[in-house]
Amino acid sequence: MLNEKSPLIKKRPFREVHHTATRAALIGGGAFPRPGEISLAHGGVLFLDELPEFKKSVLEVLRQPLEEKAIQLSRTCGNYRFPADVILVAAMNPCPCGCYPDMQKCTCTPVQIQMYLNRISRPFLDRIDLCVEAVPVSYEDLTSERKSENSAQIRKRICRVRKVQKERYRESCITVNAMLDEKGLKRYCTLENDARRLMEQAFSVMGLTARGYHRILKTARTIADLAEEEQIRENHLKEALGYRMVDKKYWTR
Repeated sequence: MLNEKSPLIKKRPFREVHHTATRAALIGGGAFPRPGEISLAHGGVLFLDELPEFKKSVLEVLRQPLEEKAIQLSRTCGNYRFPADVILVAAMNPCPCGCYPDMQKCTCTPVQIQMYLNRISRPFLDRIDLCVEAVPVSYEDLTSERKSENSAQIRKRICRVRKVQKERYRESCITVNAMLDEKGLKRYCTLENDARRLMEQAFSVMGLTARGYHRILKTARTIADLAEEEQIRENHLKEALGYRMVDKKYWTR
């Protein structure tokens, strides 16, 4: 698949997958297996647009490789292991017509909305670190001349925090917070007293799983790094909890 003039990959891959993709196209397959989209995106981004439109069986096969960062395929001719360490980015509408919660425009019934959202399982959502609802963009936002933070400035902040994390984990094989295991979480993700009480309350009220709890801690650790704080404080944890839209029973009442 590489160009003869450019046989070396110098940029992280970005693979956008259409919702009609099959399981084999996504994870790989065939009599003599070829890598799928998740392996072709290794080291980069796998983007799934219109997430609920994917077949549920197709999405479910991503659960294990997202956890293990690799995928194992077994065939009569042998076993094949392909790399699959990707950043999964997905997008979806809040309902089939895309207008909820604006009841002036939404034509969907509560049952239709819930059925639409239920196409994505809780175990799959538990493997996503950040889940954010995008607010509608107003005309004033589009025409405003007010300057906001640009991508170059954001990149600079991210690179600074990456250096902090690399230095923190210099004596291990870990390079970023996302790679922390349970032992690492206990060592590097300590909560102050107020944050600990908040986490205890959130775990019960939001019905968090162990996986969801660990992902919130990793997100809070990164937010604290951006704020140049060594310990995770209550405001860092509140922001991390705000990125768990999946634990708010969606948007339906």
